[in-house]
Amino acid sequence: MRFHTRKWVKPEDLNANGTLFGGKLLAWIDEEAALYSIVQLENPKVVTKYMSEINFMSAAKQGDIVEIGLDVVHFGKSSLVLKSEVRNMMTREKIITIDNITMVNLGEDGKPKPHGKTQIEFIEDRLKK
Repeated sequence: MRFHTRKWVKPEDLNANGTLFGGKLLAWIDEEAALYSIVQLENPKVVTKYMSEINFMSAAKQGDIVEIGLDVVHFGKSSLVLKSEVRNMMTREKIITIDNITMVNLGEDGKPKPHGKTQIEFIEDRLKK
């Protein structure tokens, strides 16, 4: 799992229990998945189609730094399936796991469009081309 982004849990991110609000964390994951997919598919028109069961394993508190990790599970014809894990950066304790986040590549008409990708590409590899 590659951890791409860190977030600092601030007071405005907390729920009534004083821990990180689950909806805020899911928004961070969704944004990270979108950005990752946009870069991989080289298209700014990518949307989230599906998220599988979300497994909250521990809580994050104010002041914690969390890391959002993503891995590619599968390249579909017009989709990219990712899995995600969020962990406490300092303790490495898992906070949440999601086994399937399906992102769909869209054309100018807003409909799914084949992307032609079959494997992860790194930007430095694209620059060599």
